[in-house]
Amino acid sequence: MFEMLKKLFLGRSSNDVIEPKAESAQKQVRYTMRDGELVETDAVFDAWTSGDIAQMRAALAKKTNLVDRHFLLMSLVDQSYKHRKDDPELEKLCAEISEQHIQEFPEIKPALVKSLDGILPRVTTFQKYATLLAEQNNFDRAVEVCEVAISHGLHDGTKGGFEGRIERIKRKAAKQSA
Repeated sequence: MFEMLKKLFLGRSSNDVIEPKAESAQKQVRYTMRDGELVETDAVFDAWTSGDIAQMRAALAKKTNLVDRHFLLMSLVDQSYKHRKDDPELEKLCAEISEQHIQEFPEIKPALVKSLDGILPRVTTFQKYATLLAEQNNFDRAVEVCEVAISHGLHDGTKGGFEGRIERIKRKAAKQSA
């Protein structure tokens, strides 16, 4: 009975061999919206949406639009931050890419705001990097990162925002020096 239903609905039975069609063997084309236009995705988009650190690192040198560049850097920070305590190399990578993202952010920000209809999204690089720096007892740089975030009008999603984060970092620094 089951075989008959499969044959009826699928046009084949369990004994039939399924051959891949030539068109499905080709790369599937994907699209996304950039600057109000539907555009074909590129290797950088594929990398940051993959969540794969190696693929994202390989895409760092590729040319792309500023929005996908932002999401590539932020995704790479997110993934390396997540595994920083398990792998010292990922902790180092997190710091390097965070610095790079912070340096590039003034150029990225206008394109990001334009792309998101005037809304500046939460940029997790700043909060994660400030936390990483505080864990490394680099309190002065952690405060600087928070101040840069504030200067860009960013919020970290906490009740106190980056201002509250600065206070917590300063308290931790004072406790360390006492």
